[in-house]
Formats: sequence, structure tokens, C-alpha cells
Amino acid sequence: MSEDRQPSGAQNMFGDFAPALVHYTDEVLFGQVWERPELAARDRSLITVAALLTAGNTEQLTFHLDYARRNGVTETELIEAITHLAFYAGWPKAMSAMAVAKQVFATD
Repeated sequence: MSEDRQPSGAQNMFGDFAPALVHYTDEVLFGQVWERPELAARDRSLITVAALLTAGNTEQLTFHLDYARRNGVTETELIEAITHLAFYAGWPKAMSAMAVAKQVFATD
């Protein structure tokens, strides 16, 4: 990590404990994959939220719902995506994801 950058979320969470995971998260996933021009960051965010909801990974949704907003996805669109996914991924997963979304959106 360069001197002028703030520590990433991965760095704050795992720092010296798991430096390889931090490196791959920061440099490969967010540094290379998310920056590929074939999909806009907005689209990547919607896909990521859908994948996390479908897998039941609600802990990761806290970050990615906020990241989606920073990438131009509105709260209304995210709520609609979660509602739509209830029919494809399952009601309990959508209800859990919506609870996370409500918390994330309430912090504004």
C-alpha cells in the first residue's frame, strides 16, 4: 500500500493477520477485476448484490449495498432488486438481505 492511500477495509480487518488475502482483495479483485471496462461498476455492484443475496452472504451485503450506492445504484433500485430476487433466490434470503438494506440505508 502506498503512503498516500488510506487503509482499505480488508487492510483494516485483516492487516498483518492475512496479508495475502488483503493483497488479492485490494489489488486483484478491486484493483483489476472491478476496473475492467467490459462492465460498468454500477452493473458489477448489482451483480454482486444479487450473488451475495443468493448465496446468503448477508454479512458482506453491508459493504456492497453501500458500495452499490456509491457506484450509482439507487436505494429504490436495490430494494426492487432484493424484492425481485425473493422469487428466484428464496424468501428467507431476501428477507435477510432486506433487513441488512434497511440498516444500511438508515445510517444516512
